[in-house]
Amino acid sequence: MSKAILLQGNEACVMGAIKAGMRLFAGYPITPSSEIAEQSSILLPKVGGKFLQMEDEIASIAVAAQAWPAKRQ
Repeated sequence: MSKAILLQGNEACVMGAIKAGMRLFAGYPITPSSEIAEQSSILLPKVGGKFLQMEDEIASIAVAAQAWPAKRQ
């Protein structure tokens, strides 16, 4: 039997995204999703991923849009 852990929903979201293959987070930490950025900054480097804290939401979208074609090639 595996050990049970207590998580917030945002922490579980990050863990699930990493298990599903997320290797890049480019975001703007803002309440109520600050834990997503925090957990991504901690967990992504452990799996070879990158965390980028952006200055606003528009910059985050620009990074995600540029990263998508590189992933598909």
